[in-house]
Amino acid sequence: MTHVLITGGAGFIGSHLAEKLLAQGDQVTIVDNLSTGRFENIAHLTEHPHFRFAIEDIRHAAVMDRLVSECDVVYHLAAAVGVFAIVNSPIDTLEVNVGGTEVVLKTARRYRKKVLIASTSEVYGKGVRVPFREDDDRILGPTTKSRWSYAASKELDEFLGLAYHKAVNLPVVIFRLFNTVGPRQVGNYGMVLPRFVQWALAGEPIQIYGDGQQSRCFANVYDVVDAIARLGSSKTAIGQVFNIGNNEEVTISELAHRVKERIQSPSDVVSVPYEKAYEVGFEDMRRRVPDIAKIKAAVGWQPTTPLDETIDQIIAYYTPAD
Repeated sequence: MTHVLITGGAGFIGSHLAEKLLAQGDQVTIVDNLSTGRFENIAHLTEHPHFRFAIEDIRHAAVMDRLVSECDVVYHLAAAVGVFAIVNSPIDTLEVNVGGTEVVLKTARRYRKKVLIASTSEVYGKGVRVPFREDDDRILGPTTKSRWSYAASKELDEFLGLAYHKAVNLPVVIFRLFNTVGPRQVGNYGMVLPRFVQWALAGEPIQIYGDGQQSRCFANVYDVVDAIARLGSSKTAIGQVFNIGNNEEVTISELAHRVKERIQSPSDVVSVPYEKAYEVGFEDMRRRVPDIAKIKAAVGWQPTTPLDETIDQIIAYYTPAD
């Protein structure tokens, strides 16, 4: 039985990963300070004989030393997340993302544990070569725009992880997530699809930022955790970087109208300027599409859930039971 540690395990993706790994027979420990994760995401797992949890910050070195020493693999998902949090709390974004990853890697080195580090499509910045490939050059905005601090912090996480692999042969895998969506995701931190669904269910205006023609690719969380688990059990993935995402591209405007249609909602779709939603001078990426050929070749993974099915799952999650 493999014993895995998931940092940020009470979060949206972490809790689904915990379920996935328990189902395949692993022993799972999670650590989460519940700053953005929620205990209700894992409450149903607490009676499982192979599950345990610790409510703690990953920067607490003594706690991490004990937890890492007892596991075989670390899935490092803990991070400051969401555009709202990044814009409003830039210090936490940098300190948690960089400082937390440093603690995880130092501790993993001490006990020679495999580490999988969650990164983000944000690292591609303003890149215009679409779809984004893992070895593409990156173009970020200026340091005066706090919006880019998240991308920079995750870039540094990647550099740290790959440096530990190169310098001390620590088994490290990096995976870049592209807009993961599904049940349990909340809109509090700027996550677009749950906000659209909640507004549509309430009959409130569905707000799109800017002209709505910026496009994204939304991957179902069940597909994503399958990809992460496959990378976790792959020896050939070590020392490499992988995109994880869906390559079905949709504009934000189209997404809003699809949500409205599937709910049969009377909500209007309205446009809100970026400066009102976030901050003056906010910069966004126009397209964000992953090239997923590398992970398909490495572990045989590709997404299988259509976007409309994912939307229906989120609608069901937010629809009150009779």
